[in-house]
Amino acid sequence: MIEKHIVIEDIDPVLLYGVNNVNMQMLKALYPKLRIVARGNVIHVMGDELEMCAFEENIQKLQQHILRFNSLTEKEILQILKGEKTNREGVEGVIVYSVTGKPITARSLNQQQLVKAYQENDMIFAVGPAGSGKTYTSIALAVRALKNKEVRKIILSRPAVEAGEKLGFLPGDMKDKIDPYLQPLYDALEDMIPTQKLHEMMEQNIIQIAPLAFMRGRTLNDAVVVLDEAQNTTSAQIKMFLTRMGINTKMIITGDMTQIDLPKGVRSGLREACEILRDIKGISFIEMNEKDIVRHGLVTRIVKAYNKYEAEIERGKEYTEPKTTNEKI
Repeated sequence: MIEKHIVIEDIDPVLLYGVNNVNMQMLKALYPKLRIVARGNVIHVMGDELEMCAFEENIQKLQQHILRFNSLTEKEILQILKGEKTNREGVEGVIVYSVTGKPITARSLNQQQLVKAYQENDMIFAVGPAGSGKTYTSIALAVRALKNKEVRKIILSRPAVEAGEKLGFLPGDMKDKIDPYLQPLYDALEDMIPTQKLHEMMEQNIIQIAPLAFMRGRTLNDAVVVLDEAQNTTSAQIKMFLTRMGINTKMIITGDMTQIDLPKGVRSGLREACEILRDIKGISFIEMNEKDIVRHGLVTRIVKAYNKYEAEIERGKEYTEPKTTNEKI
């Protein structure tokens, strides 16, 4: 009889143990020759040596399944222990799985082009309207790379430019003031990484979320780096960001040219970069449109209406308010 301690790493132990330890109770029933006690992220095992080796091997398989799919069912435990494929392993085109186990895929032609461009290039510019999935797809690609150990960290950044509100009037310290600008990035990550594990990764700087100004002076190695809302960078800012690129690093720059919040007279760094770098080998440009919008159906119609309005302005047509009359009837 031997004793062993198995440390659970890379995943939330709760996902392995199951709600009210239901998964662990099943494993105990499947290995009657072992005494199994799970506490925190350590499983204490005592008993028959051969059965313990099989148990340890299968625990590794279960961890890999959870790391990939973010969930584990009793049926999947039985399939994995029997050496069978689970139903989810046959799904094609999956980037990563959400925390609920749902597959996250490229949902439009241009999103698929973004996934393909990521595989073939080290720097990608994804430009398109609100809701076209450019940021969400980019973060999914970054999470996949991290899970597959292709990189050691994810770095997400945004320029802290006000869209009507003033940063200084927000309550709290600097982190509290900046966090609202970065919330869309947190939202995407929370869809793909269990909360406890996400907090651990952020505490260990495996996942870093910071305003663009914090990038100055850094060399970003062994990472996937996503710059969101790049239309609100100045020429100097985007040049500074792009030249942070280090060894084994991929950069994805996203933005929407119709939502520039820079002061009047300041040219968008994203617009300028797209012109200057268009013919550089190793850089890919993906242009998204209304057909890629995956939000509420109204978003597509709103974007189309604004595009039509702006096109009319450019053609020299002036928008006039409806005439009102004060004549008494």
